[in-house]
Amino acid sequence: MEPAGSGGSSSVDSQAAFVLSNLAEVVERVLAFLPTKALLRVAGVSRLWKECVRRTLRTQQSVAWISTMEPGPPEMHSLVQVLAKELEKVHALPQTVLYMADEDTFVGEEDGHGHKKARKRNPQEIARAIEKLFPKRCHVLGVITPGVIVTPMGSGSNRPQEIEDGEAGFAILFPKIDGVKIETFHFLKDLRKCIHESKLIEAGLKNNPELRVVLIFGYNSWKIGAAGFLQKVVNILNEKSVMLAGGQVDRLTSLTSESNPPTNEACGVVGLSFSGPQIQSASVLLNQDVNDEKTAEAAMQRLKAANIPEYNTFGFMFACVGRGFQYYRTRRNVEADAFRKFFPTVPLFGFFGNGEIGCDRIVTGNFILRECNEVEDILLHSYTTVMILIHLGPTK
Repeated sequence: MEPAGSGGSSSVDSQAAFVLSNLAEVVERVLAFLPTKALLRVAGVSRLWKECVRRTLRTQQSVAWISTMEPGPPEMHSLVQVLAKELEKVHALPQTVLYMADEDTFVGEEDGHGHKKARKRNPQEIARAIEKLFPKRCHVLGVITPGVIVTPMGSGSNRPQEIEDGEAGFAILFPKIDGVKIETFHFLKDLRKCIHESKLIEAGLKNNPELRVVLIFGYNSWKIGAAGFLQKVVNILNEKSVMLAGGQVDRLTSLTSESNPPTNEACGVVGLSFSGPQIQSASVLLNQDVNDEKTAEAAMQRLKAANIPEYNTFGFMFACVGRGFQYYRTRRNVEADAFRKFFPTVPLFGFFGNGEIGCDRIVTGNFILRECNEVEDILLHSYTTVMILIHLGPTK
């Protein structure tokens, strides 16, 4: 004999099954609560669910990020561990990923009572572990630097941290965004070859009226001729209508858009280009006259005056290793805190490197550039910091 009420329960279950098998609007409302990896898993339930998952993924157009500031296991950088865990919760299907991590712990060294001591870490294995966490068609660009600037996960209003020593890293996940095209590029230094215009066009860096922002990183810049090659590439890309910012990093660790990534002995220039009529951007240079909280905040006021929208916007800070807490008389986080004061909801990322690229420049939505002075822009610097805002347009 069946328990009382079992028939009613069976009827309700049948009705629910019918709704979830036939009514796309209801299915999509349910699926909207699922993170992306869970969406991909349930896409095989039925043809209807597959189509609903596809439409739901198209609505997930917000940039996400994952960050870490804690030590990882002896054999692996903490960024790998955190990515593996947090990617299960992300509501975005990344098409392009930019990650940065500190060099010392990524390649197998850490501070130990004033000197470096070895750790059992293989940077190539760490890079491959990171790359395997993302979809095969996702373009992953990764670099390691002397230090990183990280906004903790959870909210863009979290206080960004300047991590000059110790294990830290972040990954920014760019999904497909309507009206925005993000591409990786790479120019390998080769004395026998010049940079052909066809390669610039292929990367969206030339003959592209919608190009707005270029983030550019020179790697292995200590090698002979590397600095001159970086200057050459910067000169080619320096147009008044395009925002150019970045700096010199230690190593290139990931570039999945190429089947044969360069060896540790190679040097060159990599980066990301951002194209789209809705993109707005502004940058400001903090030179050696900026040496305390007051002057750092004055520089942020200049950036604020650009009136870049602060929703769907993220910031980058590219600073010289000679700045940081020692430059500011042992006061930590001065520049990141100045940024947070004027941009309370914008996440900030970046690195401490061996040279900076950028200037005071504004590229607005209607493609008008306002310069701060009549002097020709000088883009390569040392002992400075470059702050840049990138706004990707209205969110879906």
